[in-house]
This record gives sequence, C-alpha cells and structure tokens, in this order.
Amino acid sequence: MPSPKARSGGVGGSSGSSGRYEFMSLSRSPPPPALQRQGSDPTAARLRAADSPTRRRGSGSSTASTSSTGGQQLPEEDCMRLNPSILGIALSSLLAIDLWLSKRLGVCACEDSSWGSVRPLMKLVEVSGHGIPWLVGAAYCLYKSDSAAGQEVMLNLLMALVLDLVLVSIVKAVVRRRRPAHNRMDMFATFSVDRYSFPSGHATRAAMCARFLLAHLVLAAPLRVLVLLWAAFVGFSRVLLGRHNVTDVAFGFFMGYCQYNLVEALWLSPVTLQSMVGQLE
Repeated sequence: MPSPKARSGGVGGSSGSSGRYEFMSLSRSPPPPALQRQGSDPTAARLRAADSPTRRRGSGSSTASTSSTGGQQLPEEDCMRLNPSILGIALSSLLAIDLWLSKRLGVCACEDSSWGSVRPLMKLVEVSGHGIPWLVGAAYCLYKSDSAAGQEVMLNLLMALVLDLVLVSIVKAVVRRRRPAHNRMDMFATFSVDRYSFPSGHATRAAMCARFLLAHLVLAAPLRVLVLLWAAFVGFSRVLLGRHNVTDVAFGFFMGYCQYNLVEALWLSPVTLQSMVGQLE
C-alpha cells in the first residue's frame, strides 16, 4: 500500500507549482468531447462571438450610425422629395396646373381636335405675329418713307424687332423648356431655338409692337382697340394651337411690355443717328 506521502505527492503534482491541493468535483460530469473540440477551435470561437446577441446589437447600431453619419448619403433630389419646402410645393402645383390647363385649351393642336376646323385661321394669326413679316415690313416702310419723322419711327421699330429676337433667343437657350407634348412642329420658318417653349416669342413681339404702335402712330380709337385685340389674340392662339403653355404666353406678354421700355431708353433720334454715321465715316 502506498504511503500517504506518496498519494499526497501525486495529487500535489497535478495541482501545479503552488503546492495547493485541487480536487475535481465528483458530482459534475466532464463536458462532451464535441464541446471540448469547439472550445479548442479558434474559428468556432470567433463564429460564436459573431452570432452572440450583444455582438448583433452592437453591429446593428454601428451600421445605423454609419449610414446616418456618413457612408452613403441620399441624393439631393431624394432629400428634397422627402422634405419638400413650401416654395417647392407651390412651384410644383403651379406647374401641374399650367400643364393641365394648357392641354385643356389646346383645342386646335391638330385637325382631329375639338376645334380642328379653326386651325387654319389660328395659323394665319400665327403668321401675323411672326418675326420675319414684321422685319420685312419695317425695312420696307423705312425704305419708302420720305419724312425724317417716319424714318426715325421705322428705324427704331426695326431696332426693337431685332432686340426682341436676340433677347427671346437668349432666354429660350437658357431655360430650355420643351414645347407641349401635343404640339405639332409645323410652324412657319422655325430656327434652332424654336424647339424651346419659354417664353413665347409671338407674345413678346405682340406686346412690344402693340405698345410701340399705340405710342408713335396716330390712330383712331377703333384702330387702337383693334391693335390691342390683335396682340391678345396672337398670344391666345399660341395656347390654342398647342405651341406654348399658358405661363409661356403670360411671361411673354410681360417681357414684351418691359422690352418697350428698353427701346425707349435706347431710342435713336436723327441727331444720334447722324453722330453715329459721322463717327463711322
């Protein structure tokens, strides 16, 4: 029989260098071999740590914070759509009303429209407000005029028509608003900028020429009323034919009204014209 000292030495050797006695519990069974292998495997330990609820909560919060603070921001148009301003809502509503009303009023857009039989008359009104007939007519009257006053008026009218063409072309090239979808591109003598809609060149020309004629020509009252009706009918025909939206014509009238003030500021008198010709010589 081994001595107590030998038994105590064996147990003490298993306890380590501290010399303290350690006893395994007889009531607790050892862990299964599979768990022992998982505990000894570092890859399995990392997978268990990744699947733990604490790690999942932490990764979810970190992902939410990353998406909210930085990683991938929403596009600007999406942010505007999610948080629209009052001005944006007002402009969108105005644009929707403009498109709806323009489509409802385009009753002469084609021959199959409700007022398709009136389309030839509307196209005749369209030609009466076109820039080419006005330029040719002003140049012819300037050439045939015998008085200095008549030449002065026709020369400034010609300058006003050229100024109108330049300003309208610049605004159309900057805004680039397309014409209505129900429009037919069968207009008289179109140019590259005429595929754009804003503003209406016919409306600007009609408003400016109406103010010019009423201010510098001696007309009877019926003729003055006829000039005003012609200007209004030219603008209204642009919507009936489907050439422009309502806002295009409205802004065109406003722009043409203001253009006349610019023409008056740049008015060429005979004295100014003679001085300019003398400087060129």
